[in-house]
Amino acid sequence: MRNYGTKVVAGVTPGKGGTEIEGIPVYDNVADAVKEHNIEASIVFVPGKFAADAVYEALDSGINLVVVITEHIPVLDTMRFVKYAKNKGARIIGPNCPGIMVPEQISLGIMPPRAFKKGKIGIASRSGTLTYEVANDLKHIGQSTVIGVGGDPIIGTDLVDAALAFEEDPETEKIVVIGEIGGTSEERLASLVKRGKIKKKIVAYIAGLTAPREKRMGHAGAVVYMGMGSFQSKVTAFKEADISVAQTPFDIKKLL
Repeated sequence: MRNYGTKVVAGVTPGKGGTEIEGIPVYDNVADAVKEHNIEASIVFVPGKFAADAVYEALDSGINLVVVITEHIPVLDTMRFVKYAKNKGARIIGPNCPGIMVPEQISLGIMPPRAFKKGKIGIASRSGTLTYEVANDLKHIGQSTVIGVGGDPIIGTDLVDAALAFEEDPETEKIVVIGEIGGTSEERLASLVKRGKIKKKIVAYIAGLTAPREKRMGHAGAVVYMGMGSFQSKVTAFKEADISVAQTPFDIKKLL
């Protein structure tokens, strides 16, 4: 992240306070780090069992953007810290996500920088690898901001939140949404577009056409129950809202 230009000012690992890694000071807790540095965002790589504590620490220290890369966080833990963040007016990205990329400016996460170039397309994706596969395919156009929202059943910023942020963003002209089976964020996004809340052009791709029903596929959130969250329900909702749906990830650039 630092090599890309992100200003990484501090690390936090309990018991390692007072040490340094490549010139970056390490603290025992976030409160100590915030006393010494002006910190605008926190990124969490803490293992699932302890990740919630790291998120609460960041939020209680007044950090308003927390990117949670960790997967396998218990769902109840996530529900609690997502609600806590909303009550504080803070934004969580993830968990179980590749992070955020603002091409040629900042990387908060684990996305490969070579896939990105500065431009006007906003990308919001539930899939990790598809995020940078699609970004790389759109490199000739370029991206404003790329958000990997995460693949868990409960996440802090979903496709709807991301699309609303892109609608307000003067740097973004068009929006690419990469969805997948499970959950209802794609259907809710389609409903907002139909109601005129999002006016920028959206091109969508849904992963999971051949996934069997009632079976967990890769992501914890990619499960279809009782007809909700199926591939077909998402595609139908998008088409009814006049959102272009790509057959494969590589058709997105033609539709844009």
